Amino acid sequence: MPRGVWAVMRISVRTAVREDGDAIAAFNIAMADETEEITLAREVALPGALAVFDDPKLGFYLVAEAGAAVVGSLMITYEWSDWSNAMYWWIQSVYVAPGYRRKGVYRALNDRIIEMAREDGGVRGIKLYVYEDNAGAKATYESMGMERAHHAIYEMAVWPGQSSRG
Repeated sequence: MPRGVWAVMRISVRTAVREDGDAIAAFNIAMADETEEITLAREVALPGALAVFDDPKLGFYLVAEAGAAVVGSLMITYEWSDWSNAMYWWIQSVYVAPGYRRKGVYRALNDRIIEMAREDGGVRGIKLYVYEDNAGAKATYESMGMERAHHAIYEMAVWPGQSSRG
């Protein structure tokens, strides 16, 4: 490429379909390892991802593509707020393949979520949680206009023998 000419990667975002389940499960496995050093079994991760396609009440996924390759994904789940009589969308399971980071993939996913929420008309806000030590993700979310909330998240496992992690 001649000096001074920059190639711009074209990123497209679409609602995921069941056939994206393998890529989404692989992303979830990689994310758990990268962010929290948790090993997710494919036998759990794949059915977990596919469950969203089987039951739309659980949420939906978006995927980002560069050419024909799925290079990023995120999941939206729902929270009803009786205080505001409105829905909130939670961004979960965000992953961008390492070779595509810092190239606008997450921005494209984020912009599409905001657009969809505004088109929906019933979404009051968008929330997410991020692993405490993930400084890079925090910086990315703040650069998108998100602000740190005034709430901490607490959790408790309710299945015998289960940890609340994962």
